[in-house]
Amino acid sequence: MKLCILVLSAAALLSGCTLGPNYQRPTVAVPGSYRGTVSDEAAQTQLTLLGDQKWWDILRDEQLRMLIRTALTQNYDSRIAASRVLEAQAQLGIIRADQFPALGAGAGIADVREAQSKFLPAYETSTGQANLSAAWELDFWGKYRRATEAERANLVSSEWARREVASTLVANVASAYFQLRALDLELEISKRTLNSRQESLRLTRILADGGSTSLLDVRQAEQLVFTASAEIPALEQQIEQQENFLSILLGQNPGDIPRGQTLTEQRQPPEIPPGLPSSLLERRPDVQQAEAQLIAANAEIGVARAAYFPQISLSGAGGFQSSALSSLFSGPAGAWSFGASLAQPIFTGGRLRSELRLAEARQQTAMLFYQQSIQGAFRSVSDALVAYRKTREFRAQQELLFRSAQDAARLSHMRYTGGVTGYLEVLTNETNAFSAELGLAQAQLNELLALVQLYQALGGGWQQ
Repeated sequence: MKLCILVLSAAALLSGCTLGPNYQRPTVAVPGSYRGTVSDEAAQTQLTLLGDQKWWDILRDEQLRMLIRTALTQNYDSRIAASRVLEAQAQLGIIRADQFPALGAGAGIADVREAQSKFLPAYETSTGQANLSAAWELDFWGKYRRATEAERANLVSSEWARREVASTLVANVASAYFQLRALDLELEISKRTLNSRQESLRLTRILADGGSTSLLDVRQAEQLVFTASAEIPALEQQIEQQENFLSILLGQNPGDIPRGQTLTEQRQPPEIPPGLPSSLLERRPDVQQAEAQLIAANAEIGVARAAYFPQISLSGAGGFQSSALSSLFSGPAGAWSFGASLAQPIFTGGRLRSELRLAEARQQTAMLFYQQSIQGAFRSVSDALVAYRKTREFRAQQELLFRSAQDAARLSHMRYTGGVTGYLEVLTNETNAFSAELGLAQAQLNELLALVQLYQALGGGWQQ
């Protein structure tokens, strides 16, 4: 009994030893500001950072909000990511259980009867037993604690992966919805233009019938009608296909998508404060996921180093055994056993050394991937900032172009009606105005898509 106490005391003293390096976050070069930031940083601190805002505060279209909520609940990628978190939780429980003793209980009864033989008389015997057993591999070198640390980091990684899926899903649904509303606007422009041109063609035919204009003007007016008419079936095809794509993002079969605000009604924040680059490392799910994977790989080094040292196990069993059930728990039926074993690897053909090198190489790979993720995050934010700024500038110029082309088309109609010019001038200016209005719709879409891209790049979209 004294030996048992000594062994357990030694186990308690030595269980604090943990091999392998403790995790320290690698140093990374963080720029002082994002490239592409032009607003005053002091002014930005007075505003809520874009990446810290919840997606329903950025996307104000109530119908879009409902679509995003549906997608976060029903989308298969989102549900798969949530299931993987549950898998990681279960795996952590399995690994953590190795740190504790395993207890077991058993009972049995046997009745044996032998017939009489030439050499032995007939006999019958009964035995019964009940026992409680325990086994414990002492975690002297921190093998199981490091393995638990690695699995806990894997659980964190899976949770950040789920948030990355949520962020990507929010961005994809918003982008697809805005693209759908842009197609709706282009279809509306095409139908409105077609109606106007059909009326113009009718008047031109009346003038041609009266001899006031030529058949050439009629053919040119027809070209305007056919150009606008050809856009409609192509746009209707794209709209249905875009609805199918959105339906899949929602985790539904292809079908109609309810609409909310028009493309021109979508509100955008007046200012975009991106914040400091250092805050990006704490907000972006992919960076956090990469760091969690690095923590797990770092802990695996301790698991590999612990394999070099002796593995000490304790085992014990106690119970009762008797040939008569009536005296199973009385009399001299008690029995117990206790043992300790030590196993030290001596020759493994280089397996342990290779496993340690593998763990160290994986840790280096994870660290490089973490640093690469940070650089990629900085680049995506800078790209999104310049894209948002330039798409706003382009949209403003496109508005001026559309107003000018629209006025030119109006003036050309007046000149043609007054007999100053031919219908070719009307054809040219009508075509330019139609193209400019479609271009303005595309510019408005690109501005909204750039906002969504910037919001995702800053690590927003996963907040619930």
